[in-house]
Amino acid sequence: MSPEREADLRAGATGAGPAAAGTTGEGRVLTREGWPVAGASVTLLGPDGSQVARAVTGGDGTFALLGVPAGAATMLVAAPAHEPRASSVVVPATTSTGDTWRLGEVRLRRSGGSDTPPPGVWAIDVAHSTVSATAHHLGLAAVHGRFTSFAGVITVPEDVTRSTVEVRIDASSIDTGNAQRDEHLRAADFLDTAHHPELTFSARGVQRGGDGWLLVGDLTLLGTTRPVTLQLSYAGSGPDPWGGTRAAFSATTELHRDDFKMNWNQAVGIGVAVFGTTLKVGIDIEAVLQQ
Repeated sequence: MSPEREADLRAGATGAGPAAAGTTGEGRVLTREGWPVAGASVTLLGPDGSQVARAVTGGDGTFALLGVPAGAATMLVAAPAHEPRASSVVVPATTSTGDTWRLGEVRLRRSGGSDTPPPGVWAIDVAHSTVSATAHHLGLAAVHGRFTSFAGVITVPEDVTRSTVEVRIDASSIDTGNAQRDEHLRAADFLDTAHHPELTFSARGVQRGGDGWLLVGDLTLLGTTRPVTLQLSYAGSGPDPWGGTRAAFSATTELHRDDFKMNWNQAVGIGVAVFGTTLKVGIDIEAVLQQ
């Protein structure tokens, strides 16, 4: 930890001046999705309920509790717009070498959050959403691309398992950061945008999976329609500054180019393909509830 960062953390701890003798506890406060939570208060209470240490997280979500006495304690973590969290901890005794007590990560849930979005019709906010794909190049590196033009609607009924998703993607909006490569991807070897200007995805219903939800739908690409299963997670919903309500979703899946007759390839050297046949798809969606 840099001297500057340590100074910032000390400024957030209770009391001014040098820390009292005892253990230093360090950790990080994150959202459920892994984003740092700045300005969260971390308070340590002794067995009698009195405060023994306090810190405030920095911009990267880290905190340091200084001069903590050894023994059992309760740690309270609170931040605006998040549900507070309390946990029992045991503070280790300090050593002559001044070992740091590693508290690890503390994850907070948004206030009022639930495992499912509120019922309604949600329109995808393209400006704050991403549809991306990653391909293997020469068996070594990864090439990342994204579609910049798309539209879609998510309809959530009272029975969330009957939710529907309709998405249309402008195939010519593919962007990998290289104009020559993008033109090749739009050509007949890959997306053939002259004859197939759109990709579409349509889903009817979601189901519980081992790590969240499974969204099963039909993807149409290059005139071929195949069933696709997305591993879906819901990050929560809440008000925006303009009087609306927004929800966030993320999803991942893998596609095989051969399934959609996108079978162009070229071998180099000892037969290593230029592009791998598997595409890893990542989707991050912010949607606005329609009134």
